[in-house]
Amino acid sequence: MEQDPVPKKRPLFDLFFNYLEKRSPSDRFIIYTLAVVFIGALAVSLISLNDRYATTIPARGGVLTEGIIGTPRFVNPALAMTRVDNDLTALLYSGLMRIDTNGTLVPDLAQSVTVSEDGLVYNVVLRDDITFHDNTKINAEDVAYTIALIQNPDVKSPIRGNWSGVSVEVLNERELNLVLQDPYTPFLENLTLGIMPKHIWNALSIEELPFSQHNAEPIGSGPYRLEEVTRSKTGLISGYVLTPWEDGRASARIKEIHVSFFVNEDELITAYTTEKIMSSASFSYETLAAFGDDTKIVSEPLPRVFSVFFNQNKSAVLRDTGAREALSAAIDRDELVDEVLLGYGEPVYSPLPAGTSPATSTPLRENGAEAIAAARAILLESGWNELEGGGWSKEIDGSDTVLAITIATANNGIFEDTAYYLDRVWSELGVEVSIELYEQTDLVQSVIRPRDYQALLYGMEIGRALDLYPFWHSSQREDPGLNVALYANITTDALLTKARTTQDPTERIESIRTFEEEILSETPAVFLFSPSFVYVMRPHITTADIDRIARPHERFSNIRDWYMREESVWNIFTY
Repeated sequence: MEQDPVPKKRPLFDLFFNYLEKRSPSDRFIIYTLAVVFIGALAVSLISLNDRYATTIPARGGVLTEGIIGTPRFVNPALAMTRVDNDLTALLYSGLMRIDTNGTLVPDLAQSVTVSEDGLVYNVVLRDDITFHDNTKINAEDVAYTIALIQNPDVKSPIRGNWSGVSVEVLNERELNLVLQDPYTPFLENLTLGIMPKHIWNALSIEELPFSQHNAEPIGSGPYRLEEVTRSKTGLISGYVLTPWEDGRASARIKEIHVSFFVNEDELITAYTTEKIMSSASFSYETLAAFGDDTKIVSEPLPRVFSVFFNQNKSAVLRDTGAREALSAAIDRDELVDEVLLGYGEPVYSPLPAGTSPATSTPLRENGAEAIAAARAILLESGWNELEGGGWSKEIDGSDTVLAITIATANNGIFEDTAYYLDRVWSELGVEVSIELYEQTDLVQSVIRPRDYQALLYGMEIGRALDLYPFWHSSQREDPGLNVALYANITTDALLTKARTTQDPTERIESIRTFEEEILSETPAVFLFSPSFVYVMRPHITTADIDRIARPHERFSNIRDWYMREESVWNIFTY
């Protein structure tokens, strides 16, 4: 006897719609309306929950196109000098330390760096999960080789002075000691030096090194590796394609970086306006005003101080304290920054870069006509006589001396514009001003090295470590020292020495503060401004914080944290 087949279950939707067909039109309308309201309410609730519990996080992906003026030649930590070489070296090489988003030093290739109590020995332990871009493991011998190469006088490395007197003791594959002859607190900054692969470069003689293909097609251990080199029809390098390097460290979020090289700023501007590039740090201040709302500009003061340094050996006028003080007081530094730097800079009133001064007192800071009036008052109080036809005179060393000054500086950009601003302001005060402009090489060789100037308008790269010793210690007055004000003071010499040798941060800050106050009491120079680093990019590019960088290429110190895309996830998935 055959059994009746088990009836198949009908889908719920079929049952629902079959039920609706049996209802009256008015009932169906009510049911449909309730269903729409229910679905709408459910959608609103889900959106509200998503807004409440979801967050936007950086996502991987995107292609960043960066424009740089120049052509790569020495993409090599030992030889890099130009903006383009330093930028690429920062992307393709890693150091024992790197600069984090707060401008402080943190380990990179190093697992740890320990400084001895006497400040002479830096013990470095390398991470165990780091490799070069050819998958060769990085070891202590690579670090020792890189330092020895830079120290070799035949290599003519531009950073050789940073490693003078440093010896290296390789303890094992992952550990080494860097031994200094004298304590030097800012030495830790040197450990951002990119490490070179010994197994590649050691095969070359010193004579062959500058001509190696590895200068243009480098193998480093940086956050990005060189994927492709593009060349023009003439064979010159026109661009690089870089991709993230993945070892034990976090991988970069941006999928590719395309770097394009340009001959001049006009070409760079055209590339940006036609969207062939998205970002660049090579634009001049004058160009920035032309960019609209589709451009984001990051501006950060650099630890550099532009000043007029007085050579009192060459001018009786400049040996007069009142004259020096009046020249400083007459300058409206806010106006100077607006006119010369178009606002991309910060006024400074001391030898320390903008934002770094620990001084408890502030120098005279008058503006406009008040600044000129304050300067006139200083001259009158210090015995200068205002002449009927204009100008000032005073008896100095038994001679009637006219208040006059000659400024020597470079014949380009900021230097020339600043010199003419000073000419205008000081002339308004009644000072006779002469300007001597030189090519950069001639300025260094014929003026700075022999100390042949009355007043020198020059920029000093102080650096993030604020080591003022090279610029103001009396031992640095003669070439190749950088004390171009020829300043000598026993008190400040001791303070500068202490600031660069003490391991106590509080003592160091106090030494710098006292030094600054001593300098301000003597006015050996007129301190003007710190220019800003400026980086132009499209709004959809998000960089890591770019704070307290010392040089433009340091913007890439945290390139792994940059991103161009975002994704929304619930908060529980972000932990």
